[in-house]
Amino acid sequence: MEIVVTGRNVQVPDHFRGLVEEKLTRLERHDHKIVGMEVELFHEPNRRQQKSCQRVEITGRGGCGAVARAEASAPDFYAALDMAVGKLAERLRRSHDRRKPSRRDRVHASRVAANASAVALMEAAPPTTDTIPAPRSHDESLPGAEFEEQWAAEYLPGRIVREKTHQADPMTVDEALSRMELVGHDFYLFADTDSGHASVVYRRRGYDYGVIRLGG
Repeated sequence: MEIVVTGRNVQVPDHFRGLVEEKLTRLERHDHKIVGMEVELFHEPNRRQQKSCQRVEITGRGGCGAVARAEASAPDFYAALDMAVGKLAERLRRSHDRRKPSRRDRVHASRVAANASAVALMEAAPPTTDTIPAPRSHDESLPGAEFEEQWAAEYLPGRIVREKTHQADPMTVDEALSRMELVGHDFYLFADTDSGHASVVYRRRGYDYGVIRLGG
């Protein structure tokens, strides 16, 4: 695994590079598909942010295009490195555990095999989908509409301050869930291989997930 350590306005000593390589090499046991790690060190010169003036960002890249990220800030780079490595290890572990068949999946598979007729009836039934209510029309009266109009006349609306464009190949829902776990986000936008539409997987309560698809 290739490991690259860089610093922005920071000189990275050799012994710190060795420490980074030692800690990141241990993460290979969670995912052997990672082929490279990029580590960036940032220093915040603002004295008011002394408790989080040193930041470490780690980006792991897999051969299939998957990306795993983690970052942390602390008063010194050693503490920030430990925190970032811990976050990345947890995300890799969760992504690895997701790919393993759970006990519930094995029980479900055995029940399906033992009762094929019941499965056929279930598949014949129309699927139940959640519907998103239509937006309110402009003619509908809302509580406090006069106050909102007065507020809008005095204050400017929120602005879009950042835009991102990602080039990604179509993938399955399972692949999207794995990549969401790797980057540590609560949702992940992707192009669904089966439907060809833009879709979003997201995290629900506990260890469950949800999928939102755009139809048309």
